[in-house]
Amino acid sequence: MKKEVLKEGFIKLCMAKAMTELYEANFKKVSKYVHATSRGHEAIQIALGLQLLPQDYAFPYYRDDAMLLAFGLKPYDLMLQLLAKKDDPFSGGRSYYSHPSLRDDDKPKIPHQSSATGMQAIPATGVAMGMQYKEQQNLNDDSVENPIVVCSLGDASVTEGEIAEAFQMAALKQMPILYLVQDNGWDISAIAEETRAQNAFEYAQGFHGLDAISIDGANFTESYQALEEVISTIRKERRPILVHARVPLLNHHTSGVRMEWYRDDLEEAKSRDPYPVIKQQLLDSGFSKQELKTMEDSAYKQVESDFEKALKAEDPKPEDLFTHDFVPTPITKEEGTREPEGADRVVMVDCALFAVEELMKAHKECLLYGQDVGGRLGGVFREAATLAQKFGDDRVFNTPIQEAFIVGSTVGMSAVGLKPIVEVQFADYIWPGLNQLFTEVSRSCYLSNGKWPVSMILRVPIGAYGSGGPYHSSSVESVVTNIRGIKIAYPSNGADLKGLMKAAYYDPNPVVILEHKGLYWSKVPGTKTATSIEPAEDYILPFGKAWVLQEIWKQDNVETLTIVAYGMGVHWAYNASGELGMRDQIEIIDLRTLFPLDEETIMKSVKKTGKCLVVTEEPSNNSFARALSGKIQEECFKYLDAPVMVIGSENMPAIPLNSTLEETMIPSTEKVKAKIQVLLDY
Repeated sequence: MKKEVLKEGFIKLCMAKAMTELYEANFKKVSKYVHATSRGHEAIQIALGLQLLPQDYAFPYYRDDAMLLAFGLKPYDLMLQLLAKKDDPFSGGRSYYSHPSLRDDDKPKIPHQSSATGMQAIPATGVAMGMQYKEQQNLNDDSVENPIVVCSLGDASVTEGEIAEAFQMAALKQMPILYLVQDNGWDISAIAEETRAQNAFEYAQGFHGLDAISIDGANFTESYQALEEVISTIRKERRPILVHARVPLLNHHTSGVRMEWYRDDLEEAKSRDPYPVIKQQLLDSGFSKQELKTMEDSAYKQVESDFEKALKAEDPKPEDLFTHDFVPTPITKEEGTREPEGADRVVMVDCALFAVEELMKAHKECLLYGQDVGGRLGGVFREAATLAQKFGDDRVFNTPIQEAFIVGSTVGMSAVGLKPIVEVQFADYIWPGLNQLFTEVSRSCYLSNGKWPVSMILRVPIGAYGSGGPYHSSSVESVVTNIRGIKIAYPSNGADLKGLMKAAYYDPNPVVILEHKGLYWSKVPGTKTATSIEPAEDYILPFGKAWVLQEIWKQDNVETLTIVAYGMGVHWAYNASGELGMRDQIEIIDLRTLFPLDEETIMKSVKKTGKCLVVTEEPSNNSFARALSGKIQEECFKYLDAPVMVIGSENMPAIPLNSTLEETMIPSTEKVKAKIQVLLDY
């Protein structure tokens, strides 16, 4: 070992140890917000942190404060987060201690990740997948040494199913990632023997292509040398390796779960303390006891000084709450040619297909992946037909059945500058992906204080069509609209879908596009208007701009009505008004996007007509449509001549397979006609 490395490792370990001791000594001052420390884990964390380069990416977990010190952060930086101060460099006081997100030029890059245990494995593996893709497409920076990704985990988290998805993809695709698993033998109060059949080293044996080693993570020299070899291998051979590091937990699980409440192994744990081990290693290398004391005293003084300074730092102001939920989008107005002269009328699914093809031609950063979208099939709805043949298997490819990975990997892909378009095959399959969509994708921009917005598009075929039954017919928009931090489109026709797809690509924020599969080919009676003249390549449609597709004038001598709808509901509304012969009495608003929502257009129309019906395909109880009706009622109360009403599917747990039962379950033109009549007669 080089003496400089040992010295640096010792100083960082003393700092981390001093911080733990200071937090304990000042528990009342620091216990307002929950924190965890690295005490006992310092050696392996510092051994890793000292070896990463600025081009590398790291996903530390909540016990990795020693690793952050090794990256070059100061105790003061970490204490600003400990105390939730305004200048917390990671989150501006929004996230817990040791929940970093960092984009400094001179340090490894740290995208945001949540506290949810093990969740960081998928975004981290997404970064590795992005690095691999950039190398394949010659988009990487050849002026620097090959970058790697590090994903830090506790051993207890390896039991999570999403860890298996990450390991599977890393092993399958041979991605340049190091999984560092710190095993202290505990979950919170549960011990390893209670909760896992094997440790992470043993578990990794089941993933062919994922090599693993097990080391003493409390020994700095052993840890540094083992990691040096592993990191060198990953840089050169571009493949995944897992390092299982055995460490003691010498402090509380968190400040809120005290070790003395349940631990009976504290003396044994203290016998494996990394501090005396590294101290002896320095003495063996020729450092004097006085030199060690000088280094240690200096570290303690800095920690104490930084703490006093952090206590006096400014807290966030109330107005700071309302920043960085989204990055401003450059797409603010409708542009380009919506109906080019001489262009063909095409079905909705082709409008989306052509939009993606145009984007992929123009941007090598654009790629598409999901289940069955590859060249052999091109998507179960042929929504990716011919794309793999045109752009290659590196840019359009199948994933395993891993909705969590499909969604969560976009965090990592976006972090390295790519624009992934991904697909969940049916809305019914989105549930395994919601963990990542909610916890990682939607919150990244806000909790990183604007440093790491996730730029991605998630396509979701949705809705009932042709007896799809309970697993291929669901509407899920009410769940998705309750996830703040994402934008959501739900177009009713091909031209809108193409324009919104383009807007979504150039938007730096995460976008979910709900695409009704019953409109894809206009095979459902009454949906021919979902076909469109294909817009030109330059056509773009901004989010948050509803379309008044059937506009009326203010009339005092007849009853008038506003229908607010989206997706299939637009066609039911349009056909119903036509069959009733009331096109001059019914104004129809196609929302196009559910977030942002064009409230101005809605309220203006309802104030003009005096009555309103919201049409949805979802069961109406507790739905997005019901919430919207309440908003309309609140804003337009004094203008209304009747309650705002909602029509949706019957409030049953699932859409049955039998066609008669399906028809009974969901709305239709006839049902909307009847509801219109009730409202007009009110």
